[in-house]
Amino acid sequence: MGGGHAHVIALRMLAMRPMPGVRITLISPATHTPYSGMLPGLVAGHYTFEEAHIDLARLCQWAGVRFLRAEVTAIEPRERVLTLSDRPAIQYEILSLDIGSEPELDSVPGARQWSVPIKPVASLWQRWSSLSARLDDTSNDAPHGISVVGGGAGSVELIMAMAQRFSHRTVSFELFCGADSILQGYNSRARKSVEMALQALGIGVHLGARVVSVADGVMSLRDKSSHNFDDLFWCTGAAAAPWIAASGLSVDDSGFLATRDTLQSVKYDNVFAAGDIASQVNHPRPKAGVYAVRQGPVLAENLRNAMLGKPLKTHIPQSRFLSLVSLGEKSATADRSSLSATGNWVWRWKDRIDRKFMRRFIDLPTEMPGQRAYGSTGQLQQMPCGGCGAKVGASSLSAVLSRLAIAYPEHASSGLHADDTATIPGTTGYDVVQSIDVLREIVADPWLMGRIAANHALSDLYASGARPLSALATVTLPFSLPSIQERDLEQLLAGALHEFKAVDCPLQGGHSLQGQELNIGFVVNGHPIAMDRGYLSKTGLQTGDLLVLTKPLGSGALFAGHMQLKADGRHVQAAIECMLHSNALAARLAVEFGASACTDVTGFGLLGQLLEMLNKQRGATLKLSSIPKLAGALDCIQQGVRSTMHASNAAALAALGDGVNNTDSHAIALLLDPQTSGGLLIGVTPAQAEPFCAALRDSGYLHSAVIGEVTELRDGSRNPLLLT
Repeated sequence: MGGGHAHVIALRMLAMRPMPGVRITLISPATHTPYSGMLPGLVAGHYTFEEAHIDLARLCQWAGVRFLRAEVTAIEPRERVLTLSDRPAIQYEILSLDIGSEPELDSVPGARQWSVPIKPVASLWQRWSSLSARLDDTSNDAPHGISVVGGGAGSVELIMAMAQRFSHRTVSFELFCGADSILQGYNSRARKSVEMALQALGIGVHLGARVVSVADGVMSLRDKSSHNFDDLFWCTGAAAAPWIAASGLSVDDSGFLATRDTLQSVKYDNVFAAGDIASQVNHPRPKAGVYAVRQGPVLAENLRNAMLGKPLKTHIPQSRFLSLVSLGEKSATADRSSLSATGNWVWRWKDRIDRKFMRRFIDLPTEMPGQRAYGSTGQLQQMPCGGCGAKVGASSLSAVLSRLAIAYPEHASSGLHADDTATIPGTTGYDVVQSIDVLREIVADPWLMGRIAANHALSDLYASGARPLSALATVTLPFSLPSIQERDLEQLLAGALHEFKAVDCPLQGGHSLQGQELNIGFVVNGHPIAMDRGYLSKTGLQTGDLLVLTKPLGSGALFAGHMQLKADGRHVQAAIECMLHSNALAARLAVEFGASACTDVTGFGLLGQLLEMLNKQRGATLKLSSIPKLAGALDCIQQGVRSTMHASNAAALAALGDGVNNTDSHAIALLLDPQTSGGLLIGVTPAQAEPFCAALRDSGYLHSAVIGEVTELRDGSRNPLLLT
């Protein structure tokens, strides 16, 4: 639980010596975790986001670790249960915590409401990025005052980094320290060097300035004075999340989880903790990232030994450590005991240390025991994709269906051009339609997988202009202990029910079995959204219709890139959020605006689905620049990443003859990319296109766009597509 320094080290070490039969799960509220040593350089503009953050999603993919992007809100150690925010709880056998600390805010009235805490760092970076964008706006050159409350290394580094970042603007900076000097515990030479750096940057320093209350734009001090600010950052002593103590785990006097020298909870042998959230009762130390880094290897070994029933190691933290304090520009001060040094060379020394640490999580080893994703050459091999990237190719499917339609003319579908749903024979009053979709695992989080699979199945109904009536499930669970299967099944179905409940679709039963890998799918039934208008068809396009796409493309490339460690975790998360965006409202709007045809973009890619809609009767012109793209998708494609379904989709396009009239191979690759829970491709009249897209955007489909036009089929051509 948590993506702190100790955990990323432990995950890397555990992955290098994998244990068969053990499943490791990392729970973190963010896909990236910042490296605290590089945070001042990031704020100052010396580092990029990628250089200063560890991509947890990528690390977990490499390590074979299940990644759950979630926030833990409570622990029930007796029941071994973690309560998560906005999703079902999960169970564990062994728990390790490395969630850091937060500034102590509640002792000062108004501080929590009117200040920005420096921890968690991920939230700080988001707030600072927003503030930086506002201050960079050259249309507003009004004076701006930024204050920082604190006096330790973290606060002085932060305010100097901010001042360095805005040395070109009319921004003033003030540091308020409750003690009589900054950097308590540092030697006098180091403290003097930092004081000179603060002065050189024009930062006002207020000593003995204890803040007693904060209001909107003003803070009051113990000496009865008050000071105005435009933005206030809070960087005082560390505090523990209050729910840690409320969980029943033993804590120290400050609320931090109390641990033995084995990094185990003093009360529960199966709970471990490291980093700022923990306090070794026999060897208390101040909160500093260096201690967490040193705890990482011991934590990894003790987690392994705990699972294997072996004796645990003890960890005795060092009493002193080298401290390197950044001074805003590329200069730093070093402090250890009575020794001190300052200069640009100290910053370069610090930079080498920090970059060496980060390389361990960027340049991940390509040859590891038990890592079947890597071949004998050390190159990452293409593994079969999940989701719609795992579909059977269009040409093979079409050939089989065509042959079966001849052998069984009254009982077999004649090919790929059938609609996304089929009418259930014998229904009266109104026709009920049904569809089925089954997915291989595309994300390791079973709750998310259930949600994605449910949305994906329901999209076939929406593409037909239907609203759901009921669903049946089919689930294949990987071989494991019955208790593990029970947990996974509950998470999968809870995720699905989360989506079904939102559209009032009862899950009425289904079938489950065991197998080599996870599969989940649903049969869904529905009837018309508007009874007087009936269903939408896939093949109703008319010449002159404009083509509207409701969601961006690129999920296949991103997840293939994720498997090959070439995709950014933030982009993968954005793709997941896109897949979870239901097509229900888009379908309702399509019906309201009189759409001529509709389909959902899935395994055959946008071009494959469009060809089905054209049905050899019409052509289409697509404007490549108008097609919405998921962030990072083209980056993956430009690196040569392709979903395993891509080749089949490309072969189907090549079979048209005439070639493709566009040399932008990367853009074409995106059009062939298989989508999971993709958007709707809808035909509307030119008169309705603009108001339809406006209504879509107002309903949350922010990337929806007109991407092309339906045309007459060109004479003598078997290729109906014109790409511009």
